[in-house]
Amino acid sequence: MSAGWGRSPLSGNAFVGCLAYALGERRIDLATSAANGRLRSEPRDLAEAGFAVHHVCNPTTSAYDLARAATARIAAAGGLRDVDAIIYATALPTNGTVGDLDTARRTRDIAHLMDFPGSRLQVDFDLDGAVVVGLNQQACTGLLGSLHLARALLAIESDWRRVLCVTADRLPDGAMYEQAYNLISDGAAACVVSRQPAAFRIIAGHQITNGGLGLAGADEIVGAFFTYTHRVVVEALEKAGLTAGDLDWVVAQNANPAAWEVFARLLGVPESRVWLPSVARAGHVVSADTIINLQALVDSGRLRPGHRLALVAAGHGLNWQCAILQATEAVS
Repeated sequence: MSAGWGRSPLSGNAFVGCLAYALGERRIDLATSAANGRLRSEPRDLAEAGFAVHHVCNPTTSAYDLARAATARIAAAGGLRDVDAIIYATALPTNGTVGDLDTARRTRDIAHLMDFPGSRLQVDFDLDGAVVVGLNQQACTGLLGSLHLARALLAIESDWRRVLCVTADRLPDGAMYEQAYNLISDGAAACVVSRQPAAFRIIAGHQITNGGLGLAGADEIVGAFFTYTHRVVVEALEKAGLTAGDLDWVVAQNANPAAWEVFARLLGVPESRVWLPSVARAGHVVSADTIINLQALVDSGRLRPGHRLALVAAGHGLNWQCAILQATEAVS
């Protein structure tokens, strides 16, 4: 049920940089979403859990549009040079294609279901030499999974230099924007994993999947959170040759801050080291949270070269992932 990606003779150095994200255009408060039937919980309960607003796409905006917007920010900063692969992660299978289901049903031609967003990115950003990989069964941990996969690809393909990692999800029209007591936002995030030094060096990581909990309800998911999240971080740290005391930051996904406070005590780190400042303004942006919060940490001025970070996420499936990073001189 678990797999690690720690130090090995093949792994060499891999770095993460060029962070970017995009959110749905409509910024909606809790009362409005409750009135429109998007929530299961009372607005006051979600507010007490740290949420305030979330971001919902306009009807004509797709998950691919969000991915393209995040990637465009990397392109504008010159971050797409020498990209050898694109890893495109989604939590919802319907976001793994930009094809037309109605047309496929009418024509009975499944080609209309194989219009893949990663291939669209390759064309739109002139990444002609890049191969495309889709990742769509890791739910809210998909971005961390893409770091794992990118690092492995760089280790195997000796002539590859850079891998673009993108995650994007947009809930279907009419969907509930609450899952496991979390307020959901439409959004995307992207980063680049490279051989060349960048803001963060990947030290190690770990993944746990418990398929037996794949159809668990919200209460079961919350009940499993502490046990498995603690385990995935501890096992990732073991692979890195570190302990919780060596961590300067835990960059968390946007879930109830009170739950992360309990987690901090279980892990044995000060609550002040658990970082999720975007929970109120962004909501839970599926797999993009860790990139959003990591960028916020960079922008805060509190991050220093040498700082060690654990990026942590849990998701349906059920999946838990942790990436251990270290800030480099390039972060300042």
